[in-house]
Amino acid sequence: MRIAIYSDIHGNMEAFEAVLKDIKRENVDKKVFLGDIVGYGPEPNECIELLKKNADLILAGNHDWAAVELTDHSYFNPYAKESLFWTIKALTEPNKEWLKTLQPSAQMDGLLFAHSTPLEPEAWHYVLTIQDAMDNYHALTADICFVGHSHQPIIIEYIDEVNIMPIRDIYKTLDKNRKYIINVGSVGQSRDSNPESCYVVYDSKERNIEYRRVEYDVARVQKKMEKNNLPRYLIDRLALGR
Repeated sequence: MRIAIYSDIHGNMEAFEAVLKDIKRENVDKKVFLGDIVGYGPEPNECIELLKKNADLILAGNHDWAAVELTDHSYFNPYAKESLFWTIKALTEPNKEWLKTLQPSAQMDGLLFAHSTPLEPEAWHYVLTIQDAMDNYHALTADICFVGHSHQPIIIEYIDEVNIMPIRDIYKTLDKNRKYIINVGSVGQSRDSNPESCYVVYDSKERNIEYRRVEYDVARVQKKMEKNNLPRYLIDRLALGR
């Protein structure tokens, strides 16, 4: 089975449409979305409607829950807060009700999926350090867990709970005797100094992971953000991939 796994669209319709076109060419069997359909970007409702038609599993992210008062947003930086308040006003009531139905983690086809981490997924932690990875080892109820949230594409390979290797290869065959946390990057808010969208295709038969990078019309999104008076910082960072 070939599964496309993507995350963190953040209201960026141009990026989302470009990724879906790429996914179509990959002839996948299933599509999984790991959360944060809204926040930052100018088209939350449009992205929600398109997502509903293009995922077999949809998770909630912290921005999704914050937009419907299911999680605290006090830790958001000023730009994230400003875009959040704009998003709350922009969202339709039916879409707000739909966001409330989403959960931050799930299991499907022997795989674990979470927006943030397998450990305490509703706390919205990150896996950014070796210690973070060690803390999450015993929460891996499946050998492979896919996450988003940090917008940083990386494979964390566990030989055991203390021997851990970060891998940044764009293609990787997974060892059957090891465990993995795989961050799929971000569709609409890249933060690895590459402005292109990022997602992964997982082949369960071959146990292969492939990172896909997709160009999209960044300038067009920026113009839409300007039109809606979203923060200048968020507009500029799209072109930098930060």
